[in-house]
Amino acid sequence: MRLPDLEAWAIFASVVEHRSFSAAADAVGTSKATISKAISRLEARLGQSLFHRTSRRLTLTESGTALAEHARRILADAQAAEEAAHDAATAPSGLIRMTAPTTLGMVQLAPMLADFLAAHPGIEIDLQLSDTKVDIVAEGIDIALRIANLPDSSLRARRLGPIRTFVVAAPAYLDRRGRPTHPAQLGEHACFAYTNVSGPWRFTGADGEEAALRPSGPMRSNSGDAMLPALRAGLGIALLPDFIVGEDLARGTLEAILPGWSAPPIALHLMTPPSNLRPARVETLIAFLTERFRAVCVT
Repeated sequence: MRLPDLEAWAIFASVVEHRSFSAAADAVGTSKATISKAISRLEARLGQSLFHRTSRRLTLTESGTALAEHARRILADAQAAEEAAHDAATAPSGLIRMTAPTTLGMVQLAPMLADFLAAHPGIEIDLQLSDTKVDIVAEGIDIALRIANLPDSSLRARRLGPIRTFVVAAPAYLDRRGRPTHPAQLGEHACFAYTNVSGPWRFTGADGEEAALRPSGPMRSNSGDAMLPALRAGLGIALLPDFIVGEDLARGTLEAILPGWSAPPIALHLMTPPSNLRPARVETLIAFLTERFRAVCVT
């Protein structure tokens, strides 16, 4: 059996990441000549060029682009295997990179992470909060929290629990414009659109009736939290999750409407890269977040 040249694959992944032989050599801790020989060796085994080389630029060929993701996975799996062997003999330690929606991250995730870090002093967390979907494989993310009705099938997903959504507006807006009793009436109102979710608003009535409309109004945003000041000022209606509008509903600054109608179910998912190998620190955080979020998600 002809064994694969794992060192060359790992070096290829490093060159792709750092975009030059010199930078890859610095990152790996070897010489530029060693990097070049490994790439040439891999190209000879594969029978195809991986890079276009000029005096000023290094770019992937079509074959190199197609194989780059395989190289990333080979390197990531090898690193994870070594870390798992090390972690088996020591307490979990090291860096975890994760991403989450902004408001969910600030309101619910951040307090949980404070408890986690206190219990695991050897672990560090690099948290990126964004309402834009991040390519977790390309960005080297270990854990991503996402809110959706269906997870990305190319990644490993764990459903943590359901997320309730509400159609909300300020009482002053509803007193002025009227309180809709059917989703079709929302077409007569100023509706704020969440731009990270495409398509119409869809609802199902208690009797099974279905209705849909495309929101139209004075504001669009990729952040539900950014809509709150305009909503409180009585400028429109929005469809938002409970962790964004829950406090306003409790205080009465916003009011939920269409109580007999429900939007399609969405849920909080914990997403990880496709590899089956994960360091102990990542597994430890996954178990912690699974337990904590399942305790707070509405059932």
